[in-house]
Amino acid sequence: MEDSYADVGLRVGLEIHQRLDTHKLFCKCPSILREEEPDLWIKRNLSVSYSELGLIDPAARFESLRNRDFYYGIYLDTTCEVEADEAPPMPMNEEALEIALQIALMLRMNPVDEVQVMRKIVVDGSNTSGFQRTALVAIGGKDSYIETSKGKIGLETLCLEEESAFIVESSPEFARYKLDRLGIPLVEIATSPDIWHPEQALEAALKLGRILRATGRVQRGIGTIRQDINVSIDGGARQEIKGIQELNLIPEVIRREVTRQKSLLEIREEMRRRGINEDYFSDPIEDITDLLKSSKSRIVERALSGGDGAFGMRVRGMKGLLGKEVQPGRRFGTELADYARVFGGVRGILHGDELPGYGIREEEVRKIREKLSCSEDDSFLIVLGQKDSSFLALESVRSRLKTAIKGVPSETRRALPDGNTSFMRPMPGSARMYPETDILPVRTDPIIARIGKLPKMPEEIVRELVENYGLNSGLAWELFDEGKVDLFKRLASYGAPANFIASTLTSTMRMLRREGENVEGISDQQLEELFKFLGKGFLAKEAVPDLLREMARGTCSSIEDHVRKSLASLEELDVVIEYTLEKLRDKVFEKGERAFSMVMGEVMSVVRGRIDGAIVSERVKAKLKEFLKT
Repeated sequence: MEDSYADVGLRVGLEIHQRLDTHKLFCKCPSILREEEPDLWIKRNLSVSYSELGLIDPAARFESLRNRDFYYGIYLDTTCEVEADEAPPMPMNEEALEIALQIALMLRMNPVDEVQVMRKIVVDGSNTSGFQRTALVAIGGKDSYIETSKGKIGLETLCLEEESAFIVESSPEFARYKLDRLGIPLVEIATSPDIWHPEQALEAALKLGRILRATGRVQRGIGTIRQDINVSIDGGARQEIKGIQELNLIPEVIRREVTRQKSLLEIREEMRRRGINEDYFSDPIEDITDLLKSSKSRIVERALSGGDGAFGMRVRGMKGLLGKEVQPGRRFGTELADYARVFGGVRGILHGDELPGYGIREEEVRKIREKLSCSEDDSFLIVLGQKDSSFLALESVRSRLKTAIKGVPSETRRALPDGNTSFMRPMPGSARMYPETDILPVRTDPIIARIGKLPKMPEEIVRELVENYGLNSGLAWELFDEGKVDLFKRLASYGAPANFIASTLTSTMRMLRREGENVEGISDQQLEELFKFLGKGFLAKEAVPDLLREMARGTCSSIEDHVRKSLASLEELDVVIEYTLEKLRDKVFEKGERAFSMVMGEVMSVVRGRIDGAIVSERVKAKLKEFLKT
C-alpha cells in the first residue's frame, strides 16, 4: 500500500492550530468559554472589500454572494468593545507573542525581526470586523523539521493569530455566533508538503502537539487544538480540509481524499471519452412541479405541501456518472448536492442515476425525462425548494459540472466524522491579506532575550519519568499526553507506589469518564489528600476507584472523614486474621506456611478497601507463623 501512495504522488501538509493559555490577543478579556446564554445580541452585515491590488478573494466573494445576516452574542463581564468591533484593538498581547516565540525556538525556526500584524479577509461571520488578524512570527530553515519514521517533514511558518467566534446556529439566511471565543490567541504551525503517507501525517501531528504541550503554556481540552490538512495527488488539486478534531482520524481523511481525487479524475476521463464539453450543460432550468403533484414520495409530498416547488435540469451525456462512488457512501451526485446546499440553501438534489427511488415511481421518472428532453445517454437533476434558491442551487451545480471536465477543483472542505469530506467554499487566494494599520509592529529581540532556558522536550520528560520513577514508557507517555506529569510528581512524593499513581491518573480516570462520572470536577487538592493517606497506609488501593466516584459526584466531604469511617484498625484486622486461621485450622496445619495465599484471600474478602493490602500481608504472615507454633 505504501508504494501506491508514492505512485499517485500523495503530498500532504499540516496546519496545527493551538490556543495559548493567556488573555485575548488584542484586548484584556479572559480566554474563557461560556456555556450560558449571552447577555445581549447584536446584528451585523458584512461586505467584501478589495485588496491593495484591487482584487477580491474568491472565498470572500463567495461568502458575500450569500448575503446573510449575522448575530453576535456578548457577555458583559468577559467580552468587550474590541470583540464587537466597536473599539480599535489594543496592542498585541506580549505574553502570547513570547509563547509563540518560545515554541518557534523549540522547533528550531527563525523568528522574524519585527512582527507585523496583517488582516485576513473573512466574511463568513466568524469575525465581527470582516477579517482575522494574523502575524508571521517565525519561518523555517534547514534545521526546522519534525523527524518521523517515514522521513523528515519541514516546518515552513509559525503565525500568531486570533481565534474565530463560536458558531451557534447557521442557515442560508443568517448565522449566530458567540464572542467568548473570538480573540483567543493561537499559534498556527504550517509544515511543508513533505508528507507522503497517511500514517506519517498522524505521527507528525502527534509530535507537534506534544512539543506544544511541553511548554506548559497552551490550553488543553476538546477544541483547544485542531488540525487542518492540505492534500493533493498527481493530476489532482490541493484541497484544504478543515476541522479535524480527532487526531486518529487524520490518516482516514487522507486515504478517503486520495480515493475521491482518483475517482474525480476517472470521471473526467470518462466525460472526455464521451465527448462532453461545457455546452452539454447549457439546458434551461424547468419547473416540473406539476409532474410530481400526485407523487407518493414522502420527500416530494413534504416539500410541495410546504409551498416549495420542483425544478429540474437535463445534464447531457452524464447517465451513470452521477451515481459513481467517489468516497465510501458518497457519490458524484453527493458532491454536486454539497454545492446546491451551500450556494442555494436547499436540502440537496435528486438525480437520474438514483431514480426511480425515494418513492418516486418509474412513470414519474419517464415524464420528467420527456419534459427535460433527455435522450438515452442523458441524466437529470431535481431540486425541491423555493424558486430563487432552487435556481441558485442548480446554477451552482451546472458550474461544478463544467469544472468536472477539467478535473479536480481546489476547494476548502469540511472533515466529516467518518473521514469523508464535504465542500465548504472555494479555496482562498492571495488577495485576502493586507496590512493591519491599527496595531504597531513589535520587535522580537527584547522578548527573545527574556525567554531564557527553553522547556524540556517531550522525549526528555518521558525519559526522566521512566528512569526516576520506574514507569514503563507507555504509561509515561500517557501521563505526558494527558498533562498529568507535574501532578504525578507531587503525588509520588507522598510515598504511594508510582505505577499505581500513574495508572490512577490515566486508565482509572478514563474508565470513570466512560462511566459518565464528572472526573473533571475532582480537584488536584483532593487527589493530593487522597494519596497522602494512601502513602501512609491509612487507605487501601482497592478503595481508590469508589472514592474517586464519590469525589466526582460531590458526595465525599473529605478524605479524612472517609478514612475515619471506613478504616479498619490493626486490632480489628488481627481479630479477622485470628478468626480466619481458626476457621481454616485443618487446612492451615496441612499446608503450613504454604497456606498464606489461602488465608490472605479470606482476610482480604473481609477488609478489602478498608486497609492497605501490604499491611494485611505483613500481619497475615506474622499471625500465620504464630499459629503454626501452637
